[in-house]
Amino acid sequence: MNLFTLFTRKLSILFRRNRFRSELDEEMAFHREQAEKDLVASGMAPEQAQVAASRQLGNTTHLREQSHGIIAFRWETVVQDLSFAMRQLRRNPGFGITATLIVALGIASSVSIFAFVDAALIKPLPYKNPNRLVHLYESISLGPRFHLSYPDYQDWKRENKVFSSLEVYEPFGFMMKTADGLRQTDGARVSAGFFRTLGVNPILGRDFYDGEDDPKAARTVLLSYSTWQRRYGGNSKAMGQAVVLDGDTYTVIGVLPREFSFAPAEPADFWAILKPGTCRSCHGLFGVARLKDGVTFAEAFADIKTIAQNLAKQYPDSNRDQAAYMLPLTEVIVGDIQPILLVLLSGAGLLLLIAGVNVANLLLVRVESRKGEIAMRGALGASARRLVTQFITEGMLLAAVGSAIGILVAQESMRALALLIPKDMMASMPYLQGVGLNGHVLLFACTLALLTGILFALTPIVRFRRAEIGEGLSERGRASSGVTWRRFGANLVVIELATATVLLAGAGLLVKSLYRLLHTDIGIEPDHIATVHVQMPPEKYGKPEQKVALVREVVKKVTALPGVKAVGITQKMPIEDADWTSGFVIIGRPDNGQHKEVAIRFVSAGYWTTLKTRLASGRYSTDNEDASKPDVVLLNQTMARLYFPGEDPVGKQLGFSADAKQRMLIVGVINDIQEGQLDSAPRSAMYLPFYQNPFAGFVVLARTAQDDRGLLRALTSSIASVDRGLAIYNPMTMEQKIHDAPSTYLHRSSAWLVGGFAASALLLGVVGLYGVIAYSVSQRTREIGVRMALGAERASVYRLVLTEAGRLIVIGVVAGLALSVGAAVLIRKMLFGVNAWDAPTLGGVAFILALFALLASFLPARRAASVSPAEALRTE
Repeated sequence: MNLFTLFTRKLSILFRRNRFRSELDEEMAFHREQAEKDLVASGMAPEQAQVAASRQLGNTTHLREQSHGIIAFRWETVVQDLSFAMRQLRRNPGFGITATLIVALGIASSVSIFAFVDAALIKPLPYKNPNRLVHLYESISLGPRFHLSYPDYQDWKRENKVFSSLEVYEPFGFMMKTADGLRQTDGARVSAGFFRTLGVNPILGRDFYDGEDDPKAARTVLLSYSTWQRRYGGNSKAMGQAVVLDGDTYTVIGVLPREFSFAPAEPADFWAILKPGTCRSCHGLFGVARLKDGVTFAEAFADIKTIAQNLAKQYPDSNRDQAAYMLPLTEVIVGDIQPILLVLLSGAGLLLLIAGVNVANLLLVRVESRKGEIAMRGALGASARRLVTQFITEGMLLAAVGSAIGILVAQESMRALALLIPKDMMASMPYLQGVGLNGHVLLFACTLALLTGILFALTPIVRFRRAEIGEGLSERGRASSGVTWRRFGANLVVIELATATVLLAGAGLLVKSLYRLLHTDIGIEPDHIATVHVQMPPEKYGKPEQKVALVREVVKKVTALPGVKAVGITQKMPIEDADWTSGFVIIGRPDNGQHKEVAIRFVSAGYWTTLKTRLASGRYSTDNEDASKPDVVLLNQTMARLYFPGEDPVGKQLGFSADAKQRMLIVGVINDIQEGQLDSAPRSAMYLPFYQNPFAGFVVLARTAQDDRGLLRALTSSIASVDRGLAIYNPMTMEQKIHDAPSTYLHRSSAWLVGGFAASALLLGVVGLYGVIAYSVSQRTREIGVRMALGAERASVYRLVLTEAGRLIVIGVVAGLALSVGAAVLIRKMLFGVNAWDAPTLGGVAFILALFALLASFLPARRAASVSPAEALRTE
C-alpha cells in the first residue's frame, strides 16, 4: 500500500465516519453469518446456531469500540473526547467555573512571581562572564560595606595578584549647567577601565582610553542609551558635543548599549571619567574587579585582606582598623531583593499546591457522582483504556482553560506589581524593568499547566478501579467508595489547612514586623515635615561666606511661608545610608591603638526644632556659631555611651586627628536619630554647626502646622525666588521618605503579598473543608436519619459533624504551626523585632483559621440537623 492510498484511507476514516461504522457493522455481520453457517453445517439447528454464533463473536458494542480504537484515526478520538468533556463542563457549570478560577488563581500567582524571580535571579547579568566579577569595599567599625579612598584603590590595584583588572566607580549624580540654570541629573564617575572590566562595549563612539582618568587629561563622558535617545534624539552627531557637569566641561565620546545597566550606580544618565584624588582618608569609591582564571573567590578575598592589613600598618593615621571586604557582584545587585522574591515564590507555590488539592477534591466529588455513568459504560463494553483516555482529556482541558486565564491574569499582575515599586527603587533595580512573559516565564507557565493537567487526569484514574465498575450500580459499591473517598478527601483537607496555616503565620509575622519597623523610635517626629534638596552653582558661591549668606536668606524666605513653624538645614537627611563618616580622637586621651569611626552631619540650629529631637544633656548649637566662633559639636547617645561610658561628655574636646589644630568642644548630647535605614541598629554620630562648615549642597526641612504635601510647591518656589540659578530637586515629605525607603518597601511588599497569598489559601482551605464535610454528611444521610428516628437530638447531630470537622482542623492547624516555625526561621532575616516562634502571632493564626474552618463546617452540620428522619430513610 503506497503513502497516497494510506493518506486517502485516513481522510476517508476522518471525514466519512458513518461510512466507516457501516462497513465495520457489515464486516461483523459477515463473520457472524459465516459462524452460523459453520455451526449449521456441523448439524446444529439454525436457531441454536444463531445464538451460539452471537455468543462466540462476543459483545457487539465492545467489539465496535475495540475495532474503532485500533483502526480509526486517533485525532477523531481526541475530538470526540474533547467534545464530550466540554459537554460535561456545560452540564455542570458550577464545577467548571469554580475549578477553572481556582486553577487560574494558582497559576497567575506563581507565574507572576516567577517572572520577577527570573528577571532578578535567573537571567545572567548583562556582562561578560558575570560570575567572575566581584564588588570591593573597605570595612570599618561602623560596618563592612563602606567606601574606598583613591590612594587605597591604587595600592589594591597595584599589589593584588588575583584580579585581571580592578576599577572603581563613584555612584553620585551631577549638577548639569543648562540654559535655565543648574539642574540635578543622575550619573556616576568611573575609572578608565571600568567598562572593559565588565565586558561592555559602547554601541556608538568609543570607550575611555587607559590613562584618560589622569588629572591632566581632558574630561570625557559616555551616555546611557536612554539619555542619548531622550536628550540627543538618537543622533550620532551627539559625539563630540560638550556638557558641563559639576562645573567641568566634558566631551561626549560614546553611547552605552540599550540593555546595559549597573544597578549599584543606577539611575545614571552620564558616565563620566573619574577625577583622581590624593587624600587617603577621603572615601567615596567602590571597587569592581574581575577574577583571574583559576582564582577562587576565597583566594581573592584572602589576598585583598592581606593588602588592606599591610596598608593599615603602613598608614596608621588614615587606615588603622580598616579592612577589605568583598562580595560577588551578583549578590550586590540582587542581594536585597533575593530573600523577598524567594519567600514570595514559596508562598505562590504553596498557594498553587492548595489550589491543585482543592480542584483534586472537586474532581473526586465529581467522580463519585459519575460512578453510575462509569459503571454503565463499562457494562456496555467501554474498555478501561477508553475511560482513562476520557479522564485525561477532561483533566487536560480543565488545566488548559484555567492556565490560559491564569497566564493572562499574570501578565496584568506583573504590571501592577512593577507599579508598586517606588520610582527610586525601580531605578536601582533595572533588571526588573520590562518584566513580562518571556521565554523562561512561558516555559515555566507551560510546565505548571502540564503538571496541573497530569494531576487532574490522574486524580479520577487513581480513584477509578476497573473491578469497581460492576459495583458502581450497587448499594455496596456506593457505600464502600464513599468511605474511601471521605478518608482520602480528609487527608487532602489536612494538607490544605496545614499549608494555609504556614502562609497565614508567615503573613502575620511579616505584618507584625512591618508594624514594629514603622513604629520604631527613629528619634524624630516625622509628621508635617516637607523637604527639598538644593545645590548652589560653584562659580557663584565658591567662598564659605557666600554659601552662608545664601542659606540664611533661604531660611528667612521659608520661615516667612504661611504655616511654617520651624526650618532646618542639613547636608544629609536621616533614614538614608550611613556614609559621611570620619575618624576622630578624644583630646587628652590616649587612643590605645583604636581607630574610632563616626557618622558626621552638619546641621543648623533650626534642625533640632524642626525634627523635635530630645536633648539628653548640655545644650543645642546656635546659628550664631559660625566660622568666627570656636568649633562646637553635639554627640548622639550611642556615641556618648560607647566612648564616654559612665560620664558626661559635655565640656570635653574632639579632633579629627591627634595633631589637628581644629578642636571641637562638646556642648550637648541628643537622642539617637536614625541615620541609617530603619532596620539597622543606631550608630554613633556627631553633629557640627552648618554655618561653621557650609556646603554647596544642602537639604531644607520645614515643619508646618498645615498639610506638608501642600507645602512642597510653595517651599520650592520660595527657594527659587532667592536665586533662579539654584538646582532644586527631590521635594518630598519626611513621611513619604520613610514610606518609600528600601527597608520599608521590602517589609511592606512582602507583608502585603504573602498576606494576599494567605487570604487566598484561607479561602481555599475553608472551601475544601466545607466540601469534605458536606460530602460526608450527604453520604451519611441515612445514618443520621436512623439516629434521629431513634430519638437522637439535633445537638448530637451537630456534635457528630463538628467533631469530625474539628479533628481535621486540629490535625491541620497543629501540623501547620510546626511547619510555620521552620518556615519563619528561614525568613528570619526579613523579620524586624519579631521572633520566628512569636506566640501571639501563631496563636492568633490558629484561632482565626479554626474559627473560619468551624464556620464552614457549621453549614453542613446545620443541614444535617434539619433533615427529616422520614425523608432521610427514603434517600437511599
